[in-house]
Amino acid sequence: MELISQLLPFVFLIAIMYFVIIRPQQQEAKRLQAMRDELKKGDKVVTNGGFIVTVNKVEEGFLSVKMNDDVIVKITKDSVARKYEDEA
Repeated sequence: MELISQLLPFVFLIAIMYFVIIRPQQQEAKRLQAMRDELKKGDKVVTNGGFIVTVNKVEEGFLSVKMNDDVIVKITKDSVARKYEDEA
């Protein structure tokens, strides 16, 4: 009985950490991966480097993106931070 009363605060602390830190991070990672999987040609995205680019072609783990009319580069899907929403 004494052992249970000593371990109870630790169990409580672990449960609080799970619901406050770990679970929200897991949900955000799932949401981000779903967004990356749904990308299609013509979508505007912001990369982790801060570039706003347009998706030109979707491949298995990569995207061909258009930076301007003359420049098309290939990036990993993991380097996409979010979709770009025009504020106009």
